[in-house]
Amino acid sequence: MTDVLVLGGTGWLSGRIAERWADAAASVSCLARGGREAPYGTTLVVGDRNDPGAYDEVARRDWDEVVDISSNPVHVAAAVDALARRAKHWTYISTVSVYASNDEPGADESADLLAPAGADEEDDYGRAKVRAEASVRAALGHRAAVVRPGLIVGPGDPTDRFGYWVGRFALAGGEEVLVPATTGRGAQVIDVDDLADFVQAIGRERWTGVVNAVGDPVDLDRVFADAREAAAHTGALVPAADAWLEEHEVAYWMGPRSLPLWLPAGMPGFWTRSNAAYRLLGGRLRPLRDTLERTLADERERGLERERRAGLSRPDELALLHELQA
Repeated sequence: MTDVLVLGGTGWLSGRIAERWADAAASVSCLARGGREAPYGTTLVVGDRNDPGAYDEVARRDWDEVVDISSNPVHVAAAVDALARRAKHWTYISTVSVYASNDEPGADESADLLAPAGADEEDDYGRAKVRAEASVRAALGHRAAVVRPGLIVGPGDPTDRFGYWVGRFALAGGEEVLVPATTGRGAQVIDVDDLADFVQAIGRERWTGVVNAVGDPVDLDRVFADAREAAAHTGALVPAADAWLEEHEVAYWMGPRSLPLWLPAGMPGFWTRSNAAYRLLGGRLRPLRDTLERTLADERERGLERERRAGLSRPDELALLHELQA
């Protein structure tokens, strides 16, 4: 039987990865703080990665596969130090945010990475992942796979980014919806279940190397059109220019009072990265419409009018629409 350790395993993506391994008849252990249940068919090992002894129990045995998704480079380095000698293969889930530039369409895994933070600087998300990758690759080398996803989407997404649009179109019904200017804008998403399948597959085969796990580039107009169709939205789209949105303190990409997926101009490389290696390795990309429909069902279950981590509240959006049209 294959012995798998998932560092985490109770979160959105890590939980799905643990489930895939359990479905493949592996013996799966999930090292987590214990605030949430581990997936069915797996074993929870309680441990806080801030604790120096967090890995003591799992370091007593060998593992066919270790999966880590952490964005904390200190946690990653400590896990590598404790477990590298015990692991036949290691999969680290990084991000395309490690790349230094977002202005080159079609860039692949060989693109330059962000430089380390200076002595008086704090790591941002991308630089933290760069440091974590370096720890994994230095210690495990030919035994490690580094997976760099783009925007992960689908049911259960805790960031509320992708689901904002299909949920908002469903909530608006026949009414207007505020959208950003879409010329030259797009998105590159990967369904969380496609990513989990891929991570389990390369771990099973003990593939090593670096791979972008990203979807095909899609114009933002197409994302909106498919989301509207899935949600049966019949109202008008009201576009606003970047300058107007910025003036009215609407944020890019994610977070409160934002228009999710909207990116600043001049970042075509962010949503057009090469997924050739992912495809060659057998990575699946389900139709966008399928993901939108699954996401809409999840949005309805969680509540279309709930307080969100990303996007505009409907009252705030209506106020902006009124001011824009005035």
